[in-house]
Amino acid sequence: MTLVKHNTAPFNSLFDELFNSFPAAWGRDAHQAYASVPVNIHETNEGYHLELNAPGRNKEDFKVNVENGLLTISYEKKESQEQKDYKTIRREFSFRSFKRSFSIDDKINADAIQARYENGVLKVFLPKKEEIKVSPKEISIL
Repeated sequence: MTLVKHNTAPFNSLFDELFNSFPAAWGRDAHQAYASVPVNIHETNEGYHLELNAPGRNKEDFKVNVENGLLTISYEKKESQEQKDYKTIRREFSFRSFKRSFSIDDKINADAIQARYENGVLKVFLPKKEEIKVSPKEISIL
């Protein structure tokens, strides 16, 4: 499976992102409209598991889409109205919008991708397609 992070920067392979520009988000997102969220990617025999660290959000605010071999995970920050009798003295929580995209190849069963949000982590499962095993067939001679 090929997983590639898509940003406004040139496309890098996942390997390059993890090992050559660690941590990937330092100094890069200050000028971007979308923030980057940390992601872990694990592989099992059944598929790939993506974990996005996104605490303090509601699962209804996430969007997970697959289109033309591109998996896109996004969160749009919803502005809340400040109440007149409720004055915020200090705000340290930051809930910025984000958008992460990954190229997926034809080894992934895109129709069976699953996502769940638990304990501040968005977990996305990308199942591998069943391999079609070509078994040798003996042809009898008539």
